[in-house]
Amino acid sequence: MTQRAQPQHVPLDFIARTPPETAERAASFADLMARRRTVRDFSDRAVPRAVIADCLRTAASAPSGANQQPWHFVAIGDPATKARIRAAAEAEERAFYDGRAGDEWLSALAPLGTDAHKPFLEIAPWLFVIFAQRHGVGPDGERVKHYYVPESVGIATGLLIAALHNAGLATLTHTPSPMGFLSDICGRPANEKPVILLVAGYPAQGAVVPAIHRKPVEAVASWIEADGR
Repeated sequence: MTQRAQPQHVPLDFIARTPPETAERAASFADLMARRRTVRDFSDRAVPRAVIADCLRTAASAPSGANQQPWHFVAIGDPATKARIRAAAEAEERAFYDGRAGDEWLSALAPLGTDAHKPFLEIAPWLFVIFAQRHGVGPDGERVKHYYVPESVGIATGLLIAALHNAGLATLTHTPSPMGFLSDICGRPANEKPVILLVAGYPAQGAVVPAIHRKPVEAVASWIEADGR
């Protein structure tokens, strides 16, 4: 029988807040994130690499199944690579809008005004290709099982989007299908699957967003409390 390694622990680095501080921070962060919108009109204004690196640090802090951290983020600021990605993504998008999606899906997208034209993939200063590692690779090339990969990568992506918004940047989640071209362009190994193409930068002057509304919290959350409310 294989002997399991004994877990090792270190003291928690936790900043205690007073109840008023907790309430204020929760409310102010909720207000900040309520202003987040998906943007399709980007400026080419530069964003320092150090800002992007700090946002990636936030994403990499996400919890994951068995702490396997089954993600890889490729941050792309090179114009030639962005042009390659745009060309390949638009080819897939043309097929999508020309019939692959089906009428029901296209009807759902209609209020957003999207189409196969994706200039933001070249205009925005940064693209992130987010890869999910189907399995890990050990030091001797052996396969290492990963757990809860979609859930873990989803959490990390959410933290990245929140970090970018907190830094004062706009984002767009783009999911061309299929995405295999992203693996080729980014030179990633076969155990990694591209799942999201995230666009980040400053919004263009005069940028507009669709006139849509989010569901109220009452419609998406319920409560089970000790007092029976």
